[in-house]
Amino acid sequence: MTQTLYGVLIADVVSSGSRSRLPALLHERLRQATRAHRSRKLTLLPYAVTAGDEFQTITARLKTIPWLLLDLRRRLQPLSLRVGIGVGEVAGRITAPVNELDGAAFRMAREALENLGKRTGRKQPALTAFRTHNPQFDAIVNLIYELQDTLVQRMTQQQWKTIAARFEHRRIEDTARAMGLNISTVSRNLKRGYYGQLLAAASGVEELIERYLVAFARFHTT
Repeated sequence: MTQTLYGVLIADVVSSGSRSRLPALLHERLRQATRAHRSRKLTLLPYAVTAGDEFQTITARLKTIPWLLLDLRRRLQPLSLRVGIGVGEVAGRITAPVNELDGAAFRMAREALENLGKRTGRKQPALTAFRTHNPQFDAIVNLIYELQDTLVQRMTQQQWKTIAARFEHRRIEDTARAMGLNISTVSRNLKRGYYGQLLAAASGVEELIERYLVAFARFHTT
């Protein structure tokens, strides 16, 4: 029987105690993300808030995980997220609510998130961590995200706003028109917001997932 692997994302909000009206803002942002990601078949189930500032989802399309992460970060602005991703098996049927499911993917996502919380003493701690059955993949991808997260934490709200608008339009001219800005200002915001680097990192991680995880799931039998 072919082994099926799922990707589980468990996230929490950084410095959630300092934010007023966090539950309302978080629920509204996740409602929008659920609608967008379910329509594009990026996730299997709606996002579920499992604690005051923590939420989960699950996907079967492993190669879309880096794009899902990037889109989630821009949609939940101004909230900063720590995200643990586990890739593995899931026990039983995939039915809502997601927080009542179990399996290796959920345990590894939890371990990844908890490991992020233990990384103290750094000026800019990592915000993203993967945990899978492949240690080589984990080492490479977690290094990529540790480097990327240093850039993410330098980005301003205006830069995120420009990136969000750029995601919604095919051309930079349309982005500028929608934002009421000139093209040079939009280009500058994208450059200073590391837009090219974010896309390159997502593409690179997608290729690594194909090489180390998707190919394994395709050919491994139990």
